[in-house]
Amino acid sequence: MSTALLAQIAASLVEGDPDATVAGVREAIAAGLEPLAIIDGALVVGMRTVGDKYASGEFFLPNLIVSANGMKQAMALLEPELKARRQSLKPVGTVVIGTVRGDIHEIGKSLVGTMLAANGFEVHDLGVDVPVDAFVSRVREAGANLVGLSALLTTTMHGQKDVIEALTKAGLRGQVKVMVGGAPVSRAWADGIGADGWAQDAVSAVDLATRLVAQS
Repeated sequence: MSTALLAQIAASLVEGDPDATVAGVREAIAAGLEPLAIIDGALVVGMRTVGDKYASGEFFLPNLIVSANGMKQAMALLEPELKARRQSLKPVGTVVIGTVRGDIHEIGKSLVGTMLAANGFEVHDLGVDVPVDAFVSRVREAGANLVGLSALLTTTMHGQKDVIEALTKAGLRGQVKVMVGGAPVSRAWADGIGADGWAQDAVSAVDLATRLVAQS
């Protein structure tokens, strides 16, 4: 019963049916399944499959967005259950993300944050048009070991460099890996500003984040 239900939840994520995902999670909770078992045995499995299908070209951005929405709704149900049982997920890493100052593009950055959360990261999403000092402050407060900087305009790309320089000035650069992304951002740009990595989409951002955290 429990194995079949977990497989059903995972399949609903792959199929892009958030209502079915939520219904399945509710059923699993009612059946007494441990929240951590639901997360590891269904949600993580489903989102990994979605990511693999996106990477292979079988799925596209709308598929990612719908599945990530299902994952987000499922986690909203499970977090109170985790607290009630005094359980906690040990995060893979702690990441501060945001779209840099002067840039109000939201979708790509938010999708990266959701995908990172789905893969076990503790995510602090600062939103859009984020001042340099806000990144530095949250890194210090959260003890983050990863920073994700998004820029969708050529006119705001320099904000990524400004954040890296500010982290260095604050004495925090040694504790965090910095990854950058956005339509005009390239690997060459990332290398030139001293970032630790560049990702072109949400799936590759998760792979990059996992590798960078493993190095820290």
